Amino acid sequence: MLRAAGVGVGDEVIVPAFGNAEVAGAVALAGALPVFADVDPVTYCLDAAAVEAVVTPRTAALVVVHRFGRPADAARLHGLGQRHGLLVLEQAESEAPYDEIARRRERAAYLDARLRGVRTPDGGDGHSYQQYVVRVPGNGRPDRDAFARALRARGVECRVPVKTPLHRLPEFRRCVSLPETELAADETLALPVDASLTKRDMQRIVTACNALGGLLQPAF
Repeated sequence: MLRAAGVGVGDEVIVPAFGNAEVAGAVALAGALPVFADVDPVTYCLDAAAVEAVVTPRTAALVVVHRFGRPADAARLHGLGQRHGLLVLEQAESEAPYDEIARRRERAAYLDARLRGVRTPDGGDGHSYQQYVVRVPGNGRPDRDAFARALRARGVECRVPVKTPLHRLPEFRRCVSLPETELAADETLALPVDASLTKRDMQRIVTACNALGGLLQPAF
Protein backbone atom coordinates (compact mmCIF):
# COMPACT_ATOMS: atom_id res chain seq x y z
CA MET A 1 0.00 0.00 0.00
CA LEU A 2 2.87 2.37 0.71
CA ARG A 3 4.47 1.69 -2.66
CA ALA A 4 1.13 2.00 -4.45
CA ALA A 5 0.74 5.45 -2.90
CA GLY A 6 4.19 6.46 -4.14
CA VAL A 7 5.91 6.37 -0.74
CA GLY A 8 9.58 5.50 -1.09
CA VAL A 9 13.15 6.73 -0.87
CA GLY A 10 13.46 10.10 0.84
CA ASP A 11 10.11 9.80 2.61
CA GLU A 12 9.41 9.35 6.31
CA VAL A 13 6.59 7.24 7.71
CA ILE A 14 5.52 7.59 11.35
CA VAL A 15 4.97 4.29 13.16
CA PRO A 16 4.81 3.10 16.79
CA ALA A 17 7.91 1.64 18.42
CA PHE A 18 5.78 -0.40 20.82
CA GLY A 19 5.83 -3.70 18.91
CA ASN A 20 4.95 -4.21 15.25
CA ALA A 21 8.38 -4.83 13.76
CA GLU A 22 6.58 -5.90 10.59
CA VAL A 23 5.13 -2.40 10.18
CA ALA A 24 8.49 -0.66 10.47
CA GLY A 25 9.97 -3.39 8.29
CA ALA A 26 7.39 -2.74 5.57
CA VAL A 27 8.28 0.96 5.64
CA ALA A 28 11.96 0.11 5.22
CA LEU A 29 11.18 -2.34 2.38
CA ALA A 30 9.35 0.47 0.59
CA GLY A 31 12.58 2.48 0.81
CA ALA A 32 11.24 4.99 3.32
CA LEU A 33 12.48 5.80 6.82
CA PRO A 34 10.44 4.61 9.83
CA VAL A 35 10.06 7.46 12.34
CA PHE A 36 8.92 6.47 15.81
CA ALA A 37 6.33 8.40 17.81
CA ASP A 38 5.29 7.76 21.40
CA VAL A 39 2.13 5.91 22.41
CA ASP A 40 -0.84 6.82 24.55
CA PRO A 41 -0.43 5.15 27.99
CA VAL A 42 -4.07 3.99 28.03
CA THR A 43 -4.53 2.58 24.51
CA TYR A 44 -0.87 1.71 23.73
CA CYS A 45 -1.57 3.14 20.25
CA LEU A 46 0.03 6.18 18.63
CA ASP A 47 -0.57 9.39 20.55
CA ALA A 48 -1.75 12.14 18.22
CA ALA A 49 0.23 14.89 19.98
CA ALA A 50 3.39 12.77 19.82
CA VAL A 51 2.79 12.13 16.12
CA GLU A 52 2.36 15.84 15.41
CA ALA A 53 5.63 16.55 17.20
CA VAL A 54 7.64 14.39 14.77
CA VAL A 55 6.02 15.50 11.49
CA THR A 56 8.57 17.07 9.13
CA PRO A 57 8.46 18.24 5.49
CA ARG A 58 9.63 14.72 4.56
CA THR A 59 6.78 12.95 6.34
CA ALA A 60 4.61 11.18 3.76
CA ALA A 61 2.48 8.84 5.86
CA LEU A 62 1.66 7.40 9.24
CA VAL A 63 0.53 3.91 10.16
CA VAL A 64 -2.11 3.61 12.88
CA VAL A 65 -1.86 0.27 14.68
CA HIS A 66 -4.69 -0.92 16.93
CA ARG A 67 -3.36 -2.71 19.98
CA PHE A 68 -4.58 -5.59 22.20
CA GLY A 69 -8.19 -5.12 21.04
CA ARG A 70 -8.28 -1.47 22.14
CA PRO A 71 -8.78 0.80 19.10
CA ALA A 72 -6.55 3.79 18.48
CA ASP A 73 -8.01 7.29 18.31
CA ALA A 74 -8.34 6.89 14.55
CA ALA A 75 -10.56 9.94 14.05
CA ARG A 76 -7.99 12.28 15.61
CA LEU A 77 -5.10 10.65 13.76
CA HIS A 78 -6.92 10.84 10.42
CA GLY A 79 -7.67 14.49 11.13
CA LEU A 80 -3.99 15.10 11.80
CA GLY A 81 -3.16 13.37 8.53
CA GLN A 82 -5.57 15.58 6.62
CA ARG A 83 -4.10 18.75 8.12
CA HIS A 84 -0.59 17.75 7.07
CA GLY A 85 -1.49 16.07 3.78
CA LEU A 86 -0.34 12.63 4.94
CA LEU A 87 -1.40 9.17 3.86
CA VAL A 88 -2.95 7.43 6.89
CA LEU A 89 -2.99 3.64 6.92
CA GLU A 90 -4.47 1.43 9.62
CA GLN A 91 -3.37 -2.02 10.70
CA ALA A 92 -6.40 -3.72 12.20
CA GLU A 93 -6.27 -6.78 14.40
CA SER A 94 -7.98 -9.99 13.29
CA GLU A 95 -11.69 -9.98 14.03
CA ALA A 96 -13.04 -12.61 16.42
CA PRO A 97 -16.67 -13.81 16.39
CA TYR A 98 -18.99 -11.65 18.47
CA ASP A 99 -19.79 -14.42 20.97
CA GLU A 100 -16.08 -14.96 21.60
CA ILE A 101 -15.53 -11.25 22.19
CA ALA A 102 -18.50 -11.20 24.56
CA ARG A 103 -17.00 -14.05 26.60
CA ARG A 104 -13.62 -12.29 26.72
CA ARG A 105 -15.33 -9.15 27.97
CA GLU A 106 -17.05 -11.13 30.72
CA ARG A 107 -13.73 -12.55 31.85
CA ALA A 108 -12.09 -9.13 31.66
CA ALA A 109 -14.87 -7.66 33.83
CA TYR A 110 -14.30 -10.46 36.36
CA LEU A 111 -10.57 -9.63 36.53
CA ASP A 112 -11.22 -5.87 36.64
CA ALA A 113 -13.37 -6.27 39.74
CA ARG A 114 -11.02 -8.56 41.66
CA LEU A 115 -7.38 -7.89 40.80
CA ARG A 116 -5.31 -5.92 43.32
CA GLY A 117 -1.86 -4.36 43.05
CA VAL A 118 -1.84 -4.07 39.26
CA ARG A 119 -3.40 -1.50 36.96
CA THR A 120 -6.12 -3.15 34.91
CA PRO A 121 -6.72 -2.11 31.28
CA ASP A 122 -9.12 0.66 30.37
CA GLY A 123 -12.10 -1.01 28.73
CA GLY A 124 -13.40 2.02 26.86
CA ASP A 125 -14.14 2.45 23.17
CA GLY A 126 -15.18 -1.10 22.34
CA HIS A 127 -12.22 -3.02 23.77
CA SER A 128 -12.40 -6.60 22.46
CA TYR A 129 -9.60 -7.89 24.74
CA GLN A 130 -7.45 -9.62 22.17
CA GLN A 131 -5.11 -9.51 25.13
CA TYR A 132 -5.79 -8.53 28.75
CA VAL A 133 -2.81 -6.31 29.50
CA VAL A 134 -2.14 -5.06 33.01
CA ARG A 135 0.55 -2.73 34.27
CA VAL A 136 2.87 -3.97 37.01
CA PRO A 137 4.34 -0.76 38.50
CA GLY A 138 8.08 -0.71 39.04
CA ASN A 139 9.87 0.76 42.04
CA GLY A 140 13.51 0.29 41.11
CA ARG A 141 13.33 -3.50 40.86
CA PRO A 142 12.34 -5.67 37.84
CA ASP A 143 8.90 -6.11 39.38
CA ARG A 144 7.03 -7.04 36.19
CA ASP A 145 9.49 -9.82 35.41
CA ALA A 146 9.51 -11.09 39.00
CA PHE A 147 5.72 -10.96 39.03
CA ALA A 148 5.54 -12.95 35.77
CA ARG A 149 7.93 -15.62 37.04
CA ALA A 150 5.97 -15.99 40.25
CA LEU A 151 2.68 -16.30 38.35
CA ARG A 152 4.08 -19.00 36.10
CA ALA A 153 5.35 -20.88 39.16
CA ARG A 154 1.73 -20.85 40.37
CA GLY A 155 0.48 -22.30 37.09
CA VAL A 156 -0.79 -19.09 35.49
CA GLU A 157 0.29 -18.54 31.90
CA CYS A 158 1.26 -14.96 31.18
CA ARG A 159 3.45 -13.18 28.66
CA VAL A 160 5.28 -9.93 28.16
CA PRO A 161 3.56 -8.45 25.09
CA VAL A 162 6.46 -6.25 23.94
CA LYS A 163 9.88 -7.20 25.27
CA THR A 164 11.94 -4.59 23.42
CA PRO A 165 10.67 -1.39 21.75
CA LEU A 166 11.73 -1.13 18.12
CA HIS A 167 13.96 1.91 18.64
CA ARG A 168 16.19 -0.27 20.84
CA LEU A 169 16.58 -3.04 18.23
CA PRO A 170 19.77 -3.01 16.11
CA GLU A 171 17.91 -2.85 12.79
CA PHE A 172 15.81 0.17 13.83
CA ARG A 173 17.97 1.81 16.50
CA ARG A 174 17.21 5.50 17.02
CA CYS A 175 18.25 8.02 19.67
CA VAL A 176 14.73 9.27 20.46
CA SER A 177 12.76 10.06 23.61
CA LEU A 178 9.71 7.78 23.92
CA PRO A 179 8.96 7.75 27.65
CA GLU A 180 5.50 6.15 27.47
CA THR A 181 6.75 3.46 25.10
CA GLU A 182 9.68 2.68 27.40
CA LEU A 183 7.46 2.53 30.48
CA ALA A 184 4.88 0.33 28.76
CA ALA A 185 7.59 -2.09 27.64
CA ASP A 186 8.88 -2.30 31.21
CA GLU A 187 5.50 -2.65 32.97
CA THR A 188 3.00 -4.47 30.75
CA LEU A 189 1.99 -8.09 31.22
CA ALA A 190 -0.71 -10.04 29.36
CA LEU A 191 -2.86 -12.27 31.56
CA PRO A 192 -5.11 -15.06 30.25
CA VAL A 193 -8.57 -13.92 29.13
CA ASP A 194 -9.43 -16.60 26.57
CA ALA A 195 -13.08 -17.35 26.01
CA SER A 196 -12.43 -20.98 26.98
CA LEU A 197 -11.36 -20.14 30.56
CA THR A 198 -13.63 -21.53 33.26
CA LYS A 199 -14.64 -19.74 36.45
CA ARG A 200 -12.16 -21.92 38.34
CA ASP A 201 -9.41 -20.80 35.94
CA MET A 202 -10.32 -17.17 36.55
CA GLN A 203 -10.33 -17.66 40.32
CA ARG A 204 -6.85 -19.20 40.11
CA ILE A 205 -5.56 -16.20 38.16
CA VAL A 206 -6.99 -13.75 40.71
CA THR A 207 -5.73 -15.72 43.69
CA ALA A 208 -2.22 -16.00 42.25
CA CYS A 209 -2.02 -12.31 41.30
CA ASN A 210 -3.41 -11.00 44.56
CA ALA A 211 -1.07 -13.21 46.59
CA LEU A 212 1.86 -11.35 45.04
CA GLY A 213 0.89 -7.90 46.25
CA GLY A 214 4.05 -7.66 48.36
CA LEU A 215 6.12 -7.43 45.18
CA LEU A 216 4.48 -4.21 44.18
CA GLN A 217 4.10 -0.63 45.18
CA PRO A 218 0.44 0.44 45.39
CA ALA A 219 -1.21 0.77 41.98
CA PHE A 220 -2.55 4.17 41.00
